[in-house]
Amino acid sequence: MEYLGLLVELLFFALGLYVYLLVRGFIRPKTEEKRKAIDAFRKKNGWWLRVLSLALMAVMGLNIFLHIASLLA
Repeated sequence: MEYLGLLVELLFFALGLYVYLLVRGFIRPKTEEKRKAIDAFRKKNGWWLRVLSLALMAVMGLNIFLHIASLLA
């Protein structure tokens, strides 16, 4: 059961990383119409999504560290 919690924490960290990379523009969709839609979304909501994704990654990184430390103790 402990490993399931660690897996969920890793998934949330990956979600935060994906949102951050999407907002920063490192992940680009293949079709032009999706690219235009995501660019408009990024211009409208980019700042607060960047902050929230960094906060999610920070919290999940700390949780992952503490979870691994408790598993190894």
